[in-house]
Amino acid sequence: MLARVIRSMAKPARMQSSSLVKPVSLTKIPGRYLAHQEGLPKLPVPPLQQTLDRYMAVLQPIISQEELEHTKHLLDEFGKPGGVGERLQKGLERRARKTENWLSDWWLQTAYLEYRMPVVIHSSPGVVLPKLEFHDRQGQIRYAAKLIAGVLDFKTMIDNETLPVEYLGGKPLCMNQYYQILSSCRIPGPKRDTVINYTLSKSPPTHVTIVHNFQFFVLDVYNSDGSPLTVDQICTQLEKIWNSSLQTNKEPIGILTSQHRNTWGNAYNNLIKDKTNKESVKAIQKSIFTVCLDAPMPRVSDELYLSRVATQMLHGGGSRWNSGNRWFDKTLQFIIGEDGSCGVIYEHAPAEGPPIVALVDHVVEFMRSAETVRSPMIPLPMPKKLRFNITPEIKKDIEKAKQNLNIMVHDLDVKVTVFSHFGKNFPKSQRMSPDAFIQVALQLAYYRNYNRCCSTYESASLRMYRLGRTDTIRSASIDSQHFVQAMDDPSKSNQQKVDLLQKAIVAHRAYTNMAINGQAIDRHLLGLKMQAIEDLTSIPEIFMDTSFAVAMHFNLSTSQVPAKTDCVMCFGPVVPDGYGVCYNPMDEHINFAISAFNSCAETNAAHLSHLLEEALLDMRDVIIQLPKSKL
Repeated sequence: MLARVIRSMAKPARMQSSSLVKPVSLTKIPGRYLAHQEGLPKLPVPPLQQTLDRYMAVLQPIISQEELEHTKHLLDEFGKPGGVGERLQKGLERRARKTENWLSDWWLQTAYLEYRMPVVIHSSPGVVLPKLEFHDRQGQIRYAAKLIAGVLDFKTMIDNETLPVEYLGGKPLCMNQYYQILSSCRIPGPKRDTVINYTLSKSPPTHVTIVHNFQFFVLDVYNSDGSPLTVDQICTQLEKIWNSSLQTNKEPIGILTSQHRNTWGNAYNNLIKDKTNKESVKAIQKSIFTVCLDAPMPRVSDELYLSRVATQMLHGGGSRWNSGNRWFDKTLQFIIGEDGSCGVIYEHAPAEGPPIVALVDHVVEFMRSAETVRSPMIPLPMPKKLRFNITPEIKKDIEKAKQNLNIMVHDLDVKVTVFSHFGKNFPKSQRMSPDAFIQVALQLAYYRNYNRCCSTYESASLRMYRLGRTDTIRSASIDSQHFVQAMDDPSKSNQQKVDLLQKAIVAHRAYTNMAINGQAIDRHLLGLKMQAIEDLTSIPEIFMDTSFAVAMHFNLSTSQVPAKTDCVMCFGPVVPDGYGVCYNPMDEHINFAISAFNSCAETNAAHLSHLLEEALLDMRDVIIQLPKSKL
C-alpha cells in the first residue's frame, strides 16, 4: 500500500529574498556538488520500539478500540526481544551502513517505477501559473521563448555546479534532485519502468522538444560556440515550428504515454521496432525539457478558470483537446496555451516539488527582468521535425489510449480556489504554524463532512540527509481528533476550543520536526517490510493487519508547496474514495487545489473546498473572539 503514496512533494527550504537565484560563482566549480553531497549525514534508521509505539499512537483516531487491541498484540509479538522485528531491524541497520541511503532505491522502485497506474492524474503533479495577458500566437511564442531562456539560465548553474545550497534550520540540504530534473525521462517497461538521465553523458543534450498540433520538433538551443540562443533567436525558431505544424491530421502519438504502465510498456516496444520511431522517441527522451504549445480551450467563467487550467496541466483536457500534445514520461514539461493559460507538469520519479518550484520561481522572475537582446541576423537551421511511422497496430494502440484517457479525464474532479480572507500572516500573528493551522482546518473540514477522522498524508522533506526524498507527516492525531470533536460542541467554551486547537497545532509541529529528522514511522515500516521481502521470509503479520490497511489508505493526501510565484500545485487522489489537496500559503491569501474522483459518490472537491473555507474562518473567529490576554 505504501507504493500507492506517490504524491510526495516535500516542503521547499527558504530561498533568498529574490526569486531569481544567483550563482555562487561566475565560473564553473568542478566537484562542488559531490563535495557537498559527501558532507551530508546518512539517513538514520529509527529505533524499532519507538516506531511501534508511534504507530500505535497514529492509529488511535482512525480505527476502533477492538482493532487497536488486536494490533497491539501483533506489535508486542513483532517487537519482542529476539523476534522478527529485531531481526529485520538489524538487517536494515546493516543496509544503512553499506549504502548511501538505505531507503532511496526502495522508495524509487515501490512508489514510482513499479507503480503501474498511469502517471497521468495518478502520479504526475501539475503547477498552475497566473493567467497571462496574451490571447494569440505571437504572445504565446514570445512567452515560450523567454521561458526557454529562463530555464537555460537556471541550467547554467546546474552545469557549472554554482547553484546555491539550500538550508533548513541552519542545516544544508541535499541538492541531488536539482541534478535529476533536466535531460531525464521515464522509460516504460512491461512490469517495471526505469529513469534515464543524460546530463552526465559524453554528449549531453543541447536541444529541447517543442510540441504543437500533436507534432514533435527538436529545437537546438545552443549556438556552435556553446552560448545559449537569445530570446529573439528562439522566437524565430518557434515561428518556423508553428508554420510547419499547421496541419492537424497527425496522429497524437504522445497520448500513448498516458496509458496504464504495462499497456504502455507493450505499446512502447511495438512503437520502437521501427528505426525512425526509435530515433524520434530517443530525441524526446534525451531533450533537456519539453515545451507544449497548446491550442486554446473553450472559455469558462472566471470562477471556473483556475480549475479548468489545473485539468489542462494534469491531463490536457482529453483526446479532443491537448492531451496528445504531451509526452507524459518526460520529467519536465512547460505548457503554454494560446489563450494565456500556463503551467507545468512533471513526472514524479526523479524529484519532489521543491526543485520544480525553485526553477519556476527563477524562470518567472527571469522573464520579468530579462532585457530584450537584439541578435545578429545569423541564419539558423530549420528545427528538425520528428517523424513517426504509424502502423495499423500503433494506430490501434493510439485509439485505445484515447478511450482510456477520456474516461480518466471525465472522472477527475478538480477545484482550485483562492482563499482570500487571510493568508499565512494570520496564524503567524497568533504564534501558530501556518502549515499546521491549515492541516488542522483540513481535519475539521473532513470531520464535518464524514463525522470521522481519516488517515492523512502530508509530505515532509528528508533532504537534510544524503539522497533524502520524503517521509509522511500524519496530520490525523489524537489531539486533532479532540479539537475537531469539540469545535462544534455547544457545551465547549471558546477558550476550551482554542486550547485544543493549540494542542493540535503543537502536536502537528512535533510530528513534522520528527519527520524531517528521519524519525517518522512510514518509511521505517516500509523498510522493515522490504527487508522481509529481501530476506525471502514471510511478510510479518503487522503488514497483513486490517489496521495497517486503514493506516495506508490515505483519504486525504496533502502537500504544502510554497512558492514565491502566486501559483498552486495540483495532483490527483491516491485512493478511489479520497482527495488530493495541495496548497500554497501566500502572505494574505492561500491557493488551494483539491481533487477527487467523480466515480466516487461520497467525494466532491467543490464541497470539501467550501467546508475547508468555513473551517479556516471558524478557527480564525474562535481565536479573535477571545480576549488577547487569554491567548
